[in-house]
Amino acid sequence: MRVRHKFAAFALSATLALCFAIPAQAQSARAKDLGTKIMCMCGGCNDAAGKCTHMGGAFAGPCAFAQKELKEVDERVSSGSSDDLVLQSFVQEYGPTVLISPPAHGFDLWAWLMPVIALLVGLILALSVVFHWKRHAAVAPVARVSPEILSRVRREVGGETDD
Repeated sequence: MRVRHKFAAFALSATLALCFAIPAQAQSARAKDLGTKIMCMCGGCNDAAGKCTHMGGAFAGPCAFAQKELKEVDERVSSGSSDDLVLQSFVQEYGPTVLISPPAHGFDLWAWLMPVIALLVGLILALSVVFHWKRHAAVAPVARVSPEILSRVRREVGGETDD
């Protein structure tokens, strides 16, 4: 009788483990690192495949598409492919949008340089406007009022406040 209970408990735990097991992800550290450099191409999360949190099944975690990509990365790393070769194979399969960050060479170098250039140009433009305003504010002449007009205004204002 005890053997049946142990077998039933084992069968139940094995079934639960298979039903709720987290799918195998990238095994090696290299594969995990590469998984964070490629986009999950499911179209629903805009995360890296290694960090996908899109609902893909009965649990919150990588969707089926991210799991497929991570499995491909792991297989390619296990076969001895270099990191660049693995990333290039994904670019050939899915296009350049599969990469989280664009390569820093050629035309894609502008994606890295434009924010810095735009910030510097904006700063220079703002400083030149401030200096221009400062220079013109210091040059403005002071208006002089004749004593006759000043005394007339004082009389008229003084008469109005006496009421």
